[in-house]
Amino acid sequence: MTKGSTYNIIELVGTSDKSWEEAAKLAVETAAETVRDLRVAEVIKLDLTVEDGKVKNYRAKVNISFKYQKEA
Repeated sequence: MTKGSTYNIIELVGTSDKSWEEAAKLAVETAAETVRDLRVAEVIKLDLTVEDGKVKNYRAKVNISFKYQKEA
């Protein structure tokens, strides 16, 4: 019998003044600093902030999954 896996999912919002891609990348790379065994990142929403009629920041809402680690 094969054994399955279980994953946790967290939702993060990355921001960038350059692009949605950079915002998503920043969210993943920031999570990787403290979360082990990242598996999949799914961009679930893109939006931006506007100030004085101009785009101020690109925002990417990202679900990131990582392998569940049983506490010792």
